[in-house]
Amino acid sequence: MVPGRDQGEPVTADPAAPLIDQPGTGAPRPVGGRWASALTLANLGVWVGWFGPIQVLLALQAKEFAPGHKAATLAWVTGVGAVVSLVANPVWGALSDRTTSRFGQRIPWTVGGVICGAAGLVVLSVAPNIAVMLAGWIIVQISLNASYAALTAAVPDQVPQERRGVVGGWLGVAQIAGTLLGTALATLAGGITAGYLACAVFTLLSVVPYVLMRRDVLLDAGARPPFRWKEFLAGFWIDPREHPDFGWAWLTRFLINLSNSIVTMYLLYYLTDAVHYDGKAEDGVLILTALDAVTLLGTVVVGGIWSDRIGKRRIFVFWSGIIMSVATLMLSLWQTWPGAIVAALVLGVGFGVFTSVDFALMTDVLPKAADRGKDLGVINVAAALPQVLAPAIAAPIVTLLGGYGTLYAVAAVIGLAGTLLVYRIRSVP
Repeated sequence: MVPGRDQGEPVTADPAAPLIDQPGTGAPRPVGGRWASALTLANLGVWVGWFGPIQVLLALQAKEFAPGHKAATLAWVTGVGAVVSLVANPVWGALSDRTTSRFGQRIPWTVGGVICGAAGLVVLSVAPNIAVMLAGWIIVQISLNASYAALTAAVPDQVPQERRGVVGGWLGVAQIAGTLLGTALATLAGGITAGYLACAVFTLLSVVPYVLMRRDVLLDAGARPPFRWKEFLAGFWIDPREHPDFGWAWLTRFLINLSNSIVTMYLLYYLTDAVHYDGKAEDGVLILTALDAVTLLGTVVVGGIWSDRIGKRRIFVFWSGIIMSVATLMLSLWQTWPGAIVAALVLGVGFGVFTSVDFALMTDVLPKAADRGKDLGVINVAAALPQVLAPAIAAPIVTLLGGYGTLYAVAAVIGLAGTLLVYRIRSVP
């Protein structure tokens, strides 16, 4: 439970009614611990639905269906899924901006997304071949991106600017806990099928408290502009010349996430082929994920609170990026099991602070309040696009340019580049 009293509830005369407010009509009303906890749990479910497959299950299926081409198969499936995510997230966000449902703008997309996402995980659980595996993963990516876009937009909708660091910290807890729990469910459930079903059930149940609270923004139908395809599609391009801070923030997040995606996506194969881990590689991934979670949980909320308190964002992103780059370089130079343990612990320190403060920074550079869902979807592309590019970068490096040592050195340089660019952002201290 997130500490704090529920000072924002009730938010209308009827305590059972949703928050009635239109985006951009005023400052968000204060939120309390119950709402923030429910939002965190719902996000946790989305991350479980993604990272149970990404960390373990998809790699195991690729090995089962194509043992001689496991890396290429995994790259193909995750790459196509990431391409789908690139499109789905901003589109769902834009549609939620225009939603006039009596249940609110965001909740209908949250609910629909987890239901269809769970269905996609069920498809994966019974997949007999690569084609069905790919289809199931596409369903998961399309669906859970609807939930994620809606849940992300709820933060600038309802959280005051000076509190977004701490809320971003709790969402960071959800991300790492979802990675850890998804990995644990995938590893300990008793096989590929059971792993997918366990992730599906958890994803469905996790959103229930958030939905039952019924706290959402209501958009009056008369305030919604007419839908025109040309304007709708054009809205996804945010000109960095007009909004330079948005552009630099996007690029910073993209490069740091590209570095992290390379590390995460190939960790199982790194343990198998470079570290020569003595045991099941998926168990090693679970251990490293748990160690990373320990240090991340120690910094993610503290970093957000500290950033809110002193009113600064960039210095936190800078030093967290430096720490993450150092940890990635350790994986390159120290290819042993003890080295992987130390790198995981260090990486968690940096990624914890980055996760909370970078999210708050992103909400501070949004161009227009009425387009929060769409604009955050465009920002989320910076986290999804690396999943497409990571395999394309990693495969030739691993096979032609020196293996995993070279791969993780390149990843460290990419992360460092993103870290340095954060100081090109001028409007955020």
